[in-house]
Amino acid sequence: MKINRLLEITMILLNNDSVTAKNLADRFDVSTRTIYRDIDVLSSAGVPVYTTTGKSGGISLMEDYTLNKTLLSEKESEGLFLALKIMGATRYPETETILNKVGAIFKKNEINDWIDIDFAGWSSHPNERNKFTDIKTAIINKQIISFDYINANGDKSNRFAEPEKLIFNTNAWFLVAFCLNKNEHRMFRISRMKKVNITNRLFEKRVMTSEERFALQENTKLFITLKLRFSDKVLNRLYDDFEENFITKNDDGSIDVTVSWSEDEWVYGYILSFGNYVEVLEPAHIRDIITERMVAALKKYNK
Repeated sequence: MKINRLLEITMILLNNDSVTAKNLADRFDVSTRTIYRDIDVLSSAGVPVYTTTGKSGGISLMEDYTLNKTLLSEKESEGLFLALKIMGATRYPETETILNKVGAIFKKNEINDWIDIDFAGWSSHPNERNKFTDIKTAIINKQIISFDYINANGDKSNRFAEPEKLIFNTNAWFLVAFCLNKNEHRMFRISRMKKVNITNRLFEKRVMTSEERFALQENTKLFITLKLRFSDKVLNRLYDDFEENFITKNDDGSIDVTVSWSEDEWVYGYILSFGNYVEVLEPAHIRDIITERMVAALKKYNK
């Protein structure tokens, strides 16, 4: 729609000193004549846009021009940027585009620069962006999705579900949806959802039963209390990872840490990352899991 193009042209100009009509025409797949007509419309609407000729010429906005920002105070705008940065850190897509647009509106790059968050791991996830976008679209449009799902035991199944809500818990994204295969509300870990496809089938949001709500709440609270004993050689790392009140120094120089975490692969990997500088004291089943994995790793290296 033309109004959307006019708004996006304004955003582009706010983020750039100068843009050529050809670049805008290519971006929106229209003619340069259409772009110049859009510029005339913006100018008539009071947007201080102007063009310059020559080798370095182009379309620009008057310096220090901003869109109306009276709806948000300075403090509220900073909070908005923080929320967007955190969303981006959890790998939620589209946040960079939104940050650029909001930054253009407020014309204060320093707001965007005061914090930088990166929770990303070493590996990249090229398919996560499309997956999130598809799930979000399906939630908004109330469309049934299909996907392959791999559960905690490694079993793979094809599911059809009515997506309702995205949840970020501890260190992972989850989808709350009504599973048509199981005929009940379920929570799916996004990273285990593969080949997400939006169908043409629409749905009406179902009322969640009290039993289902309780089960989902419990599913997000699968916390275990870990008691770990560390060597003093990793003390600096412990102060990076834990609050001081979680750390207890023993007479022999070792350090005990007691913490409650959600049990998953991340927890096992974190403990194993300390090698022989950590011992799991409690619970016993976590100690057994770590022991089994260390023994299996040792067998591989002894071959």
